Amino acid sequence: MNTFSGNLRRDLEVRRYPILVYAMTPLAALVLQAWLPRVLGGFAWFDLPLVVTVYFALVQRVPIQGTLMGAGMGLFEDALTSHAIGVNGIAKTLVGFLAASLGKRIDVENHTIRLGLTFLFSLLSSATYVFVYRGLLGINQQWTWFVDLFKAVGSTLIAAALFPALDRLQVRE
Repeated sequence: MNTFSGNLRRDLEVRRYPILVYAMTPLAALVLQAWLPRVLGGFAWFDLPLVVTVYFALVQRVPIQGTLMGAGMGLFEDALTSHAIGVNGIAKTLVGFLAASLGKRIDVENHTIRLGLTFLFSLLSSATYVFVYRGLLGINQQWTWFVDLFKAVGSTLIAAALFPALDRLQVRE
C-alpha cells in the first residue's frame, strides 16, 4: 500500500522559481492593477495583487512568506491608489497567511481547488476591506456585494490563466 511518507510530503512542498519570477510577477501585478482600472474605467473587476499573493502563498506553503507577501502587495497597492494606506495591506496579509496555512494542509496541486480558494479569498479580502473601513476607520463604506462577487469571478478567471503559466516557470530539479 502506497502511503505518504515524510520525504514525499516534503518534496511536494519544495517549489522553486527563477528570481526574476519572484521579482517581476508581483511588480507586473501591481503596475497592471494601478493602470488598468484607469483604462477600463469602472469595469476593472479583478484584483491582480491578490491573485499573485494567493498563488505564491499556496505553492510555497510557508505562512510567514505568505503573510509578508500579502502585506507587501497590499501596502504597495495602497500606495499606488487613493485608498487609505494599510487597508489593502491588512486584507492581503490575512489572505496570504490563510492561503499558506491551507496550502500546508490540503492538496493545492489540484487546479480546481486553487481556483475555488482564489474565489473565496477574494470575497474574504473584500469583506476585510469593508470591515477595516467601517470598524477601524469609522468611515461609512458601502459593501456592494454584487460588485465584489464580479471581482471575485474576474480574479478567478485571471487565476485560471495565470496559475498554469506560473506553474510552467517552476524550476525542475
